[in-house]
Amino acid sequence: MQIESPPTERNVEKPSGDRRGLLIVNTGDGKGKSTAAFGLALRAHGRQHVHGKPVKIYQFMKVPSARFGEHRMFEQLGLPIEGLGDGFSWKSQDLEHSAQLARDGWARAKATILAGTHFLVVLDEITYPLIYGWLPLDDVLQTLRERPRDVHVCLTGRRCPPEIIELADTVTEMRLVKHAYQAGIPAQRGIED
Repeated sequence: MQIESPPTERNVEKPSGDRRGLLIVNTGDGKGKSTAAFGLALRAHGRQHVHGKPVKIYQFMKVPSARFGEHRMFEQLGLPIEGLGDGFSWKSQDLEHSAQLARDGWARAKATILAGTHFLVVLDEITYPLIYGWLPLDDVLQTLRERPRDVHVCLTGRRCPPEIIELADTVTEMRLVKHAYQAGIPAQRGIED
C-alpha cells in the first residue's frame, strides 16, 4: 500500500448548474448494486422533511411477498418497497407470466415517476426485464427523459443497456474482484438476501 498525504486544498471547482432530479445507474458484475441503491433510498427517506416528498422502491425480480432483510427494515421505517416479479427466471414456471409481471410492474413504476410526487424512485433489478426483452427499452428511455424535473431515479442491475448509461447523470459499475460464492461459500442471510 502506498501512503498518501491528505489533501489540504479543494482541487475541484464547485458546480454552478441548477439542482435537478438525477438519473443514477448502479450496474456491473460486482456485488453492491442494490445495496448502494437502498443506502441512497435511506438517505433520501431520512431527509424527507427537507424535500417533503416520499421515496419508493420497486424490485422487478422479487416477489410481492418477499421478506428479505431490506423488506423488514424498510417496513419498520415506513419506506415503501414493492416486489413486482416472481423471482429468478430459472425458477419461473411460466416465463410469459414473468414477462407480464414485469410489464405490469413497469406500468406502476412509470406512473409513479411521471406523477412527480416522489423525491426518489428506485427501479431495482430493472435491467433484467429489459435485457430479456420483457420491457420496451424505448418506453423506459422516454419515461426517464420526460420525468418531472425534480424526480430522482436510480436503476440497478447487470448489463445496463448502453442507451440508459448514455442518458444517465451518474453511473457506477460494480466490478467483481472476487466473490465468496466462487470459493464454494453459499449466500449468507443478512448479507446477500
